[in-house]
Amino acid sequence: MTRAKPSITRQAVLRHLRPSDLQAAVRLATQATTGVIGIAEGVHQSVRRKMGLSAGTEHDRTGGLTGQIYRGIRGVTAMVGHGLDGALSTLLPLLDDPSTHPEPSPGREAVLAALNGVMGDRLLAQNNPLVQRMALRLEGQSLPLERPTQLSERLAGRSTHLLLMVHGLCMNDTQWLRAGHDHGAFLAQALGCTPVYLRYNSGLHTSINGRELAGQLEQLVVRWPALQTISIIGHSMGGLLARAAVFYAREAGHRWPAQLRHLVFLGTPHHGAPLERAGHGVDVLLAASPFTLPFTRLGMLRSAGITDLRHGHVLDDDWQGRGRFESARDHREPLPLPEGVACFAVAATLAPQRGLLADRLTGDGLVPLRSALGQHDDAARRLVFAKESQRTVYRTGHLELLSSPVVAQQLVQWLQPASGSTGSD
Repeated sequence: MTRAKPSITRQAVLRHLRPSDLQAAVRLATQATTGVIGIAEGVHQSVRRKMGLSAGTEHDRTGGLTGQIYRGIRGVTAMVGHGLDGALSTLLPLLDDPSTHPEPSPGREAVLAALNGVMGDRLLAQNNPLVQRMALRLEGQSLPLERPTQLSERLAGRSTHLLLMVHGLCMNDTQWLRAGHDHGAFLAQALGCTPVYLRYNSGLHTSINGRELAGQLEQLVVRWPALQTISIIGHSMGGLLARAAVFYAREAGHRWPAQLRHLVFLGTPHHGAPLERAGHGVDVLLAASPFTLPFTRLGMLRSAGITDLRHGHVLDDDWQGRGRFESARDHREPLPLPEGVACFAVAATLAPQRGLLADRLTGDGLVPLRSALGQHDDAARRLVFAKESQRTVYRTGHLELLSSPVVAQQLVQWLQPASGSTGSD
């Protein structure tokens, strides 16, 4: 007797896939097709110029009959894309009710977080359904900042110590849980604080996310009258975002920075990460030849958030008024650590032991030690952490900072009312 296969319910499917994903896929496919057409035409134009043939007046657009063909293909692509998008916009509300959807699976949320990290700025510009909006989350649920009464009810009886957890690039709030450990839950148990997790679109400029976080924290604090202390832990890009939030909150005259006591950076690329600088180098190499120049468009798909990591951008002035892909120079405005806040830095290295060469050449796989510790040859850009406010952990990768028991114990020492002295692992 054969056993019947269990049926897959609609709710089970909806944990992984949503009807709106079809509309999102159509928009991405339209954009991708248009991009491929542009690359093909750019290569075609480069070849014609190299052969001395008439190539028209535009650098990357062919002329004559050839140009009409490319324009026709673009027009058909746009027409089909807009047509499908319009049809789905009409049909989806009739066929699907988002309020009935179950909680998304961790796999789905991880994919969305990665997609937003890579191209979240484009998703937002297109109002794509896959865009990840900023939210402050408590116990796995977004806090209703726009509904003050409900927000006050959610915060009733909470601790006087808010611990804000800010994730890194291509991640989300659920990914603080790694190898069965979550620094937020661990510190809640050890210190009695209330962990609130930020979820945000890591593909946007750090300064844009920082300004939005500053505003959301102000709304939260207004409805949390018992709150006395705020501590922020930022992993990787999350540390840059935390610095931006403090800066813009003080600039706007918000109240919550007066309650901010601790700012902890875990593997934060304060002065950038080599991987993004290498990406810019690839852009430069591709642009060196007329035959490969059109392929630089592929590199330019990477998000504003990723290019901010080239040098560790925090403020609007770090990137406004210049092209993201044009210059390898560091144009940042120097921004010291916020005054009146105890700031701590944890740096990781894959090296087995301390040594000058290992410190310089080996980081955590993504962020060099010097960058994570705020060290810089230019004194104006240097971030000054007290000796007892720094910790270097060895044989540890970038993501392993999230599950390291050494880091967890160090956080307890730094964040408890009477901090202990520290050294190096």
